[in-house]
Amino acid sequence: MRKAKQTRAGYKRAANLSIDADLLASAKEAGINLSATLEDRLRELLREREREKWKAENRAAIEEYNERIRREGVIRVGRRRF
Repeated sequence: MRKAKQTRAGYKRAANLSIDADLLASAKEAGINLSATLEDRLRELLREREREKWKAENRAAIEEYNERIRREGVIRVGRRRF
């Protein structure tokens, strides 16, 4: 078993993956750091999945809140100064 490499952000592990050869060549030619790009994109995807999971788990409460606002309006709507 390989040891994980420690960085400021945490531990890194080597991973094998397959990628289109032309895409890889173009990315290297453009100076794109594949590891950093993949990590950034994975973080984005995971955040989006967490948001969707939260929205699904809280859908009933959100719908109930929105219905109450439609029915009763926003509190102190007459006192707004904008």
